Amino acid sequence: MTFEDLRHFIEVLEERGDLKRIPVEVDPVLEITEVADRVSKNMGPALLFEKVKDSAIPLLINALGTEERIKLALGVSSLDELSESLAEVLETKTPKSLIEKIRLLPRLKDLASYFPKRVKDGPCKEIIIKDNPSLDTLPIIKCWPGDGGRFITLPLVFTKEPETGVRNCGIYRMQVYDGRTTGMHWHIHKGGAAHYRKYKRSNRRMEVAVAIGPDPATTFAAAVPMPEGLDEMLMAGFLRKRPVEMVPCETIAQEVPANSEIVLEGYVDPEECRLEGPFGDHTGFYSLPDMYPVFHLTCITHRRDPIYQATVVGRPPMEDCHIGRAIERLFLPLIKKQLPEVVDIHMPFEGVFHNLLIISIDKRYPGHARKVMHALWGLGQAMFTKVMVVVDADVNVHDLSLVAWKALNNIDPERDMEFVLGPIETLDHASRLPQYGSKVGIDGTRKWKEEGFTREWPDEIRMDQAIKELVERKWKDYGIIL
Repeated sequence: MTFEDLRHFIEVLEERGDLKRIPVEVDPVLEITEVADRVSKNMGPALLFEKVKDSAIPLLINALGTEERIKLALGVSSLDELSESLAEVLETKTPKSLIEKIRLLPRLKDLASYFPKRVKDGPCKEIIIKDNPSLDTLPIIKCWPGDGGRFITLPLVFTKEPETGVRNCGIYRMQVYDGRTTGMHWHIHKGGAAHYRKYKRSNRRMEVAVAIGPDPATTFAAAVPMPEGLDEMLMAGFLRKRPVEMVPCETIAQEVPANSEIVLEGYVDPEECRLEGPFGDHTGFYSLPDMYPVFHLTCITHRRDPIYQATVVGRPPMEDCHIGRAIERLFLPLIKKQLPEVVDIHMPFEGVFHNLLIISIDKRYPGHARKVMHALWGLGQAMFTKVMVVVDADVNVHDLSLVAWKALNNIDPERDMEFVLGPIETLDHASRLPQYGSKVGIDGTRKWKEEGFTREWPDEIRMDQAIKELVERKWKDYGIIL
């Protein structure tokens, strides 16, 4: 199952007992965060606050806050299905005969159906506000006590490359300054920021559209770090198994998902910046204030009786962790396509996705672990990874106890730890300079003689299989053997 829109998703969550309606009034300043944080840390339900102070619009939060809800949103029974589906697409080979071409036609038809589709109208246009639009009507939250203000936390921000018109969609927080302006927090390495730099060089105003609350697969797709130049709405179509319908905006030359609950239209002046932050971020620490571009609102469109979708980030686990885990699974076949020796990868929640990456490999030659480290540091957003740990193929990277036991037993720290300098995630507060610092790779694989290991490597302690089977037969009725 995939979903037509956010309302359909809410209906199914409620049927499954995985959504809680909150009928009492709640304050968007801090109170919603405290409730959502407690619920998300306990893997609780999605929350629909029906009465938010000073707004007539209900607020949905924690909608993707468990693995089960992520799987439901993406229409899969396991996250590994994402890997399998994408791997099947990646394995599509150029046909060499007429028979192969004929066999490929159904798959090509499926692939063509993923591309976004332009439509003239949609539900997000039921109400159009061009005269004096104001953000004050929305139940925008202040997340944490030290935040610089209220933030729109789950916006799908649409921009276009000024020369090619190629679309980018990313989730970039927006600090509300007043009813008509917000910050636009796109990091230097993001697609929206790349578009902004090009507009800035030509001194042209940049038109920006913001969609809030489309169907859940489209929201997820906006969080996926797509290769440069590829449309996130194509990824959304792949996940939905049907195209995202895109409707033109009213005051700017942008398109947005037609099924969105709320759309903000506006522009960014490349010559204008304003202090943005602090903000309680997904690292569990506040990101510091800095100068960022300013978004100016020109129009609001929305559905009748719209629903405002938000999220809260902070010390894991929280909703964004489950989104990140699904992205991890989705990108595994892409990594394997580049590095066939990779068996599996894992980014633990505690590593907040850029601090720790564990990789298991089919080790084939001396120094293989180091080759994989450097390849990944040169691959997309894996370049931000502060600590990489490489282990052998027989190590389950999702079993952190096993990884620690194997890696720590296999390393000589001076020999097996390699430090490099390079780009660092903007939110890393410990790096020596903003966006630049050191990273470490740890070779936790079994060492070979060809790697200079001159001693005898000991065997791992294992019980004889015959004794294991004997104990299972002899003791199973006593209730003391698991």
